[in-house]
Amino acid sequence: MLNSGESSVERNYIIHDKMEDKTDLLKHTLALMRIAGCWQPLSRISSYKYKLYNVYTLLLVLILYTFAISQFIAIFLNAGSPQEFTSILYMMMAVCISILKISSMWINRKNFADIINTLTDEPFRPVIAGEVKIRQNFDKMIRNNTLYCFILVESTCVCIILTSLFTNFKTGDLTFKAWLPFNYSSSILFSLAYTHQLISMTTCALINLACDCFICGLLLHICCQIEILEYRLNKSHTWENLRDCVRHHDLIFDFASIVNERFAKIIAIQFIVSMLVVCSNLYQLAQTTLSAKYIPLVIYTFCMMTEIFIYCWFGNEVKLKSLQMIDHIFEMDWPRLNNSFKKAFLMIMNRATIPIEFTSAYLFSMNLESFVGVLRISYSAYTLLQKL
Repeated sequence: MLNSGESSVERNYIIHDKMEDKTDLLKHTLALMRIAGCWQPLSRISSYKYKLYNVYTLLLVLILYTFAISQFIAIFLNAGSPQEFTSILYMMMAVCISILKISSMWINRKNFADIINTLTDEPFRPVIAGEVKIRQNFDKMIRNNTLYCFILVESTCVCIILTSLFTNFKTGDLTFKAWLPFNYSSSILFSLAYTHQLISMTTCALINLACDCFICGLLLHICCQIEILEYRLNKSHTWENLRDCVRHHDLIFDFASIVNERFAKIIAIQFIVSMLVVCSNLYQLAQTTLSAKYIPLVIYTFCMMTEIFIYCWFGNEVKLKSLQMIDHIFEMDWPRLNNSFKKAFLMIMNRATIPIEFTSAYLFSMNLESFVGVLRISYSAYTLLQKL
């Protein structure tokens, strides 16, 4: 959308290479997803690498399934009290949600690739220097968010592993309570079972981290598109440019609806799992005396709260950003606009009165109020366990 008022310098910033734009979009997040086995490249990959990556993903899924099954059986066989039940539940639920995420990403990878490709097509693709700068600012924000979450999650994994090595491993106990179909009293079998659990925990953390950063990255790109649209509205000097802005605004709503539809079930289950995990961890913390095992449990609880918080935070940002469109248009120089422009702006303002709001399968709205509600429900369930 170039208009006559733009300088030749701005024209030089037009993105000519669309493939380069694709490779830069969510670059670090997609790299993390590839490591987690969640993102199979759809093009420019040999048949040998394609099959090898499939084997890699299936191996990760097999590791998670065996770990989840061993803990699921342990709940029925060994959980005779709320404390034993919660000591198994918190990790089993995290593994189950990671299995759901990697399966969903694998089955629907073409749909998710289409979502990313949409951001590289017109009218979403930035054209002039100002728009490119907006995209770069949000890309930096997504990269920093991925980095901070990666440091938090992997620090938690390292803390759990080190604590387990100095406590459980020395006494011949597994890091997590689980049922195994063999006697692991021998050093070789115990080392295999112990290593399997640590690999499963790390894989689970990596998958959850990758998928969460991917979803939050898409939410930030919706905010990016709204900001690009605001920039274009300020540059709209012709009726054609304004008509394109109206179309762009409508497509942003459609894009947000598609993203919400694709991830609604995952986010809903994530909310429920987070409530159960926080509840079980609070109960364990209340029952556990201050020891070496206390610290990783606290950090893990903080991780789960952070996981659901970033969903609510960025979902809330999308809602606020979509509502700010009304104020942005209202602050424009209306006396100088002709009737056609005023009608187009009123059309955008009327559409913006209904904000873009993400919901998780019609159960939770992704905003800060929902985060507070999750904490309240978790605490209520914790108090119920205490009374039992």
